[in-house]
Amino acid sequence: MAHAPDGADPGKTVWVGLQLAHQPEWHTYWKNSGDSGLPTALQWTLPPGVMAGDIAWPVPKKIPIGDLANYGYDGTVLLPVPLTITPDFKPSLLGSDIEIKLKANWLVCRRECIPEEGEFTLHLPVRGSTALNGAAFEASQQAQPQTVNGDSRVLIEGKRLQVSVAGLPSALQGKTLEFFPETSEVIETAGPWTQRWQGALWTANVPLSAQRSQSPNVMPLVLVAEVNGQRQGYRAQAKVVGSWPSVTAVAGVSPELAAALQANVGPSTAPASPAVSLGLWAAVLGALLGGLILNLMPCVFPVLAIKVMSFTQHANDRRGHRISGLAYSVGVVTSFVALGALMLGLRSAGEQLGWGFQLQAPAVVAALAVLFTILGLNLAGLFEFGKFLPSRVAAHQAKNPALNAFLSGVLAVAIASPCTAPFMGASLGLALGLPALQALLIFAAIGVGMALPYLAASLIPAVAKLLPRPGLWMDTFRRAMAFPMFATVVWLVWVLGQQSGIDGASALLALLVALSLVIWSLTVRGRGRVVIAIISIAIFALLTGAIGQNVLKITDTTTTATSTDRWQPWAPGRVDSVLATGVPVFVDFTAAWCVTCQYNKKTTLVNPAVLADLDAKKVTLLRADWTRRDPAITAALSQLGRNGVPVYVIYKTGRAPVVLSEILSVAEVRSALASL
Repeated sequence: MAHAPDGADPGKTVWVGLQLAHQPEWHTYWKNSGDSGLPTALQWTLPPGVMAGDIAWPVPKKIPIGDLANYGYDGTVLLPVPLTITPDFKPSLLGSDIEIKLKANWLVCRRECIPEEGEFTLHLPVRGSTALNGAAFEASQQAQPQTVNGDSRVLIEGKRLQVSVAGLPSALQGKTLEFFPETSEVIETAGPWTQRWQGALWTANVPLSAQRSQSPNVMPLVLVAEVNGQRQGYRAQAKVVGSWPSVTAVAGVSPELAAALQANVGPSTAPASPAVSLGLWAAVLGALLGGLILNLMPCVFPVLAIKVMSFTQHANDRRGHRISGLAYSVGVVTSFVALGALMLGLRSAGEQLGWGFQLQAPAVVAALAVLFTILGLNLAGLFEFGKFLPSRVAAHQAKNPALNAFLSGVLAVAIASPCTAPFMGASLGLALGLPALQALLIFAAIGVGMALPYLAASLIPAVAKLLPRPGLWMDTFRRAMAFPMFATVVWLVWVLGQQSGIDGASALLALLVALSLVIWSLTVRGRGRVVIAIISIAIFALLTGAIGQNVLKITDTTTTATSTDRWQPWAPGRVDSVLATGVPVFVDFTAAWCVTCQYNKKTTLVNPAVLADLDAKKVTLLRADWTRRDPAITAALSQLGRNGVPVYVIYKTGRAPVVLSEILSVAEVRSALASL
């Protein structure tokens, strides 16, 4: 609707607005929506020379919802906007109307919330008046808060705010006022607060929000009082006095790490505090220990088996031991630093990436499957690398065993890096908020921890003596190690199937069979060797050209959840929409290539006692699948201070998100659910 009693000539102001008529018990939101919700957004399309101002928000109401409180409107409300007709406006020669287009988005809620939108068109006469909606705009004008002048302040005292507003009309003294801060996510909206009058000065003691995300220097405030039976608002600009406290630590992150995260949210001229330094070194220590534990992860076992065999072969060669251990350690540390630098560089360029991002690419997964197939065939005794290499290359390899050790370190990191998240979720999340050199220090610490056992075995004779002596058993052990390699290939094919569908997994299996045929053909002796090799290579080439694209493509394999599914797919905003209904939410951030995720999924998350507790608490279960790149999931993990999976979070209205341990136990989950 519009209100232009004096016409729309240049230099005039025209009022237009969106009027919302709510059904009983439904509401929309103010500019600060409170604990949940979204304010109404208006997008104007105007002719040249016409400028739209901001919404002149009427005074809101406080809307309690369970343990939360929102700010908004019910009944019928008009959101007016002033349009300024500048001297640059030139009326059309073909008509005397101003065409105004509006695209509006609003969220209307009761117990459930429904996002709605609409597109509207108005035609205002340039000459004459448009005052058909004058009564509505006059009522809206009376509902606008009046500006008060005075020395209004917000004093920060620990976890509470001491608010004082001066310049209010004397008729209000002694009245109880409603309090609405225009800046969102600062106060505990539903928290208890007190107010009193000190002569003409109105004061209030208000609790800070545990999830505060704003630290303003000036806080616009709206106070509302009953005046002659009508709600009248008064707007003041309150200057903030004091220093904002650090944000409360996210559940599952130590206070030191939270302090470091807070210190790195934005640029600051203040010197680094001891908490930041302590948080950094705590993260480095955690990364070192996590890298050490990483050697026990099943995804690393095949590569480590090769390394153990290499050490055993050099049991009587101390110099070879030292060279191999040092080269392997350099390969591991260099690879972790290179992966960290690549991820940080891509993120700074705008890419939403997280740790383990390399396994989100089907091409990388397929390449690793090929590599592990070749290694498995080698360990099984089908062929020897030296027979396929040119004599010069083979001689160079024999003279430089350090190169083999270095490459085995690179290979170990390529397959092991996604397994780091269960032990270093907080450290990796912290690394992304630190300067580049400090972040790379954390990545290097992971590599040092992973390489430490082999470095110790190569440099300390007492540790080396614990290794078994060479013997005939080594050939049996080597052939046995082919099966963990093939098991890793099975896992990689399954991961690719999650990314590219059943066709992609089948295509990769066909290529691996063809590749094995090629390798076997090169070991055949006799006159038919050349013919068999040519036929095998031709089959492999034809299969690669015909079905190779199925391996590399990414297919949306997500199935639509039905009402009988226990787990539903996660989506941006889904958690908020469920919480608005008063139902708690459990989110499983997972990925097919995450071994720990699959272990938790097959054990704790299917435990009958856990499932019974989830049903008893009526918890909505959401699964965020990070198998393929998903910037929205990456951003959600970043908000939780994490950068890898698994991550398990319990949300409930009025409480901070509870981040559980990466390696879930039945007792931990049941205890967290009991607190609901």
